[in-house]
Amino acid sequence: MPQFSFDLASRSDHRECREAIRRGSKSFYAASRLLPAEVRQRAFALYAFCRHSDDAVDLSGGSIDAVARLRDRLDRAARGRPLPSAVDRAMADLLRRSAMPVALPEALLEGLAWDAEGRSYETLDALYDYAARVAGTVGVMMTLIMGVRSSEALARACDLGVAMQLTNIARDVGEDARLGRIYLPRQWLREAGIDPEAWLAEPKFDARLAAVVARLLGEARILYQRACAGMALLPGNCRPAIYAAALIYAEIGAEVERNAFDSVSARARVSGRRKLQLLARALAESRRLSAGSPEPALPCNQFLVEAVANGRPAPKRPSRPVLDWRDSFVGTLQAFERLRRAERLRA
Repeated sequence: MPQFSFDLASRSDHRECREAIRRGSKSFYAASRLLPAEVRQRAFALYAFCRHSDDAVDLSGGSIDAVARLRDRLDRAARGRPLPSAVDRAMADLLRRSAMPVALPEALLEGLAWDAEGRSYETLDALYDYAARVAGTVGVMMTLIMGVRSSEALARACDLGVAMQLTNIARDVGEDARLGRIYLPRQWLREAGIDPEAWLAEPKFDARLAAVVARLLGEARILYQRACAGMALLPGNCRPAIYAAALIYAEIGAEVERNAFDSVSARARVSGRRKLQLLARALAESRRLSAGSPEPALPCNQFLVEAVANGRPAPKRPSRPVLDWRDSFVGTLQAFERLRRAERLRA
């Protein structure tokens, strides 16, 4: 990707962002390899921002102050005055290049603030509100990175983000419980005969919990189907990567099911070989994807779609023409020639 004269992030900054995703999410990194180079670099910058933000809150023990610091850093990046770090500089460039409303990453930080507050979710609708912030936002921002801004495409991108988040929750039930967190809808737990507080004090797997996890994965499956209908609205060279990401995450849910929905004593993983198979499938099938009949965004995601339609993108710094070294060299020679002529006239 050419480095524009108004870029704030260097190539080493972008390499650092790439390493963040390579270390942090093997599934997303595998799918990202199918993206065009320019879109892939922007995706790495976005992921690095999301990963850094999530880690900053987790490593602070869920501090509200950590979220406040992240909001300040985002504000600086949006104004083109990022803090001196690779993630901040790359995010500042991303906001301008993608004409991205700052309301989108702000919504993601709101979701992290809910984590810091220790929120849990009584109903599926309440859980959707959380998932829209921490994952629907990512779907919308990725769609903007690919140069697509239609409401239908954005609504389907939100569906995919929320589906992935529900899959993560189903996979991480035991891991979250050991951290004192519960994301499964509490209403569902009580309906299954599980007292949420008692279970959280001593998390164990049984058939009742399996039914709740299976129910959540059923909701995710519906959203994956809705999301696939919007992938035909993406640029052709971007569809394989997004379809691959959907297939890989859906496969995580399938692994949970193969484990009899036990995500307390085991954590579902997709093998590298299986990921390669899914990448090949995405390449073969993505060309045949077709748009379904338009459906409105889920209520939890509507504000994200509206943010793109109505929101103001991050301010752009004044830009100058893109010059490579040849242009610069010729320009320098011309400047010296003008100076030489001026000296002759003065003589």
